[in-house]
Amino acid sequence: MSGNKFSGSSRGSSTRSLWRNARLATLREDLSGLGIVEKGAIVSEGGRILFAGPEGELPSSLIETAEIIDLEGRWVTPGLVDCHTHIVYGGNRAREFEMRLEGATYEEIARTGGGIVSSVKATNALSVEGLVEAALPRLDTLLSEGVTTIEIKSGYGLNIEAELRMLRAARALGTVRPVRVVTSYLGAHATPVEYKGRNQDYISDVVLPGLEQAHAEGLVDAVDGFCEGIAFSVNEIGRVFDKARSLGIPVKLHAEQLSNLGGAKLAASYGALSADHLEYLDEDGARAMAAAGTVAVLLPGAFYAINEKQKPPVQALRQAGVHIAVATDCNPGTSPLTSLLLTMNMSATLFGLTVEECIAGATREGARALGLLGETGTIEAGKSADLAIWNIESPAELVYRIGFNPLYAHIFKGQRINR
Repeated sequence: MSGNKFSGSSRGSSTRSLWRNARLATLREDLSGLGIVEKGAIVSEGGRILFAGPEGELPSSLIETAEIIDLEGRWVTPGLVDCHTHIVYGGNRAREFEMRLEGATYEEIARTGGGIVSSVKATNALSVEGLVEAALPRLDTLLSEGVTTIEIKSGYGLNIEAELRMLRAARALGTVRPVRVVTSYLGAHATPVEYKGRNQDYISDVVLPGLEQAHAEGLVDAVDGFCEGIAFSVNEIGRVFDKARSLGIPVKLHAEQLSNLGGAKLAASYGALSADHLEYLDEDGARAMAAAGTVAVLLPGAFYAINEKQKPPVQALRQAGVHIAVATDCNPGTSPLTSLLLTMNMSATLFGLTVEECIAGATREGARALGLLGETGTIEAGKSADLAIWNIESPAELVYRIGFNPLYAHIFKGQRINR
């Protein structure tokens, strides 16, 4: 695999491009394992995949007028999907990192004015442009690893205008970088100091009207919440989800991260796209998620950063038939992680996921967790031509290596993205 002959689709996504002599990990659900095609080809035009399969089955009509790129036996996966991030924020929480090293727990830090609330002041001080500028280095790092779709949450504003600014910044990131951005409204992330002890008032005064305004501006793809003893109860989150349902917006939930309040079952009862974290999930919660088709999003970066001991019940999720995704949870306090490749390694080493589960979790299942499986997450005809091309000998290398990026080329909607 020596040399660098790849020229990509420099003439634009309207060009018909043929990537040949490739090894494909298609992640197609109708194929076993990673959906491997050893000597494969992909044809795209207009940003969509026209063909993906064995090169010997490639119709001759698709070769005509195509720009042909010889991948020299390289592996191709779907573009990576980071389905849970908080990359839009101001400031940092390095001091809290030191406090945890000194023995303070996440809950203790939060109850003394740290945690989520400590990011609010720095975030609220920034304009939309400032938030975009602050987020770009984090986003660029993720893109450099082949990420083509990213979910971005609000939740560090905790007042209506600041939450809207975060969502506007998230939308703007999708216009200044070649990436598909999915937004989640997370007004119910924490209670600001002026509403301490008055969660219901905060939901009435800020969360619900803020959601209505964000929806009216077209800023919301999903609604999220943090169901936890230091955040919001099941009943309080239910009010937020009722509003989301009335607006026709899908929901997801931070659930069972520090304790089991039944958040995952609540999310499942609303047909949630995903329930995320899940360290304290029980078997009833897993069964409810499976019945609802709610994806489990595991976040090993947060588990690692807060030195959690309780692992998510991976075997119970498997036995129940719950789809499992993995994501960075990139945020300033509990997961300052900007590597989905490292996330896959951590998912294997800390949680015991298999190589197949890790790669699927960062592609197909991440897309499923965002309600985008019809658009991206696998390599098959009709889907967006979102691809990651790797200098590896086997897919296991994507999970096995630590701190190493073997990305060779990054394709978004049929176009090569310069690294």
